[in-house]
Amino acid sequence: MAGFIIAGIVACIAAICAAFCNMMMISKTLDSIARQPEAAPVLRTVMFVGMAAIEAVPIITIVISFILMNK
Repeated sequence: MAGFIIAGIVACIAAICAAFCNMMMISKTLDSIARQPEAAPVLRTVMFVGMAAIEAVPIITIVISFILMNK
């Protein structure tokens, strides 16, 4: 039973951290686009690649917590 609670807590922390990182990345990208509108396509592409990398971390964390929960 404690494994389920710990896995839930780990999943919540990973989701909150990923949301915060995505928020910061989008904010900084919008600031950069406001300063240099001609660089918008490049900045947008880099932002999407970075967001994919950030979103991979909570998915991996959840998978690892479920694996450890079943041991």
